[in-house]
Amino acid sequence: MKLAVPVVLNSDLKSASDNSPETDTRDEAQQAPPPNNYLLLTIFTCFCPAYPVNIVALIFSVMSISSYNQGDREGAERLGWNAKWVAIASVIMGLLVTAIYCTVHFTTLLS
Repeated sequence: MKLAVPVVLNSDLKSASDNSPETDTRDEAQQAPPPNNYLLLTIFTCFCPAYPVNIVALIFSVMSISSYNQGDREGAERLGWNAKWVAIASVIMGLLVTAIYCTVHFTTLLS
């Protein structure tokens, strides 16, 4: 005596656990990498002698990380862009301060 087992060829049938958040990995594969926050650049600028400006760059960089972790990708990109340009300004200001200091120091030494 044989029992007939119906064969289901329809691939649209899914179990309830296939669409659960734990097993659905489609969003993770499509998620873009995080925007650049320029954290290493802003840490480097903390060694420049332009202290108020480089601290602001570091704060922008940390705020960019925080915004991305909260799900605000556009805000993280904007804050990362601000951190980059404030860090560049800090490096330029630090080079100017160093150049002025060296100029004043070595010209007064020779007189």
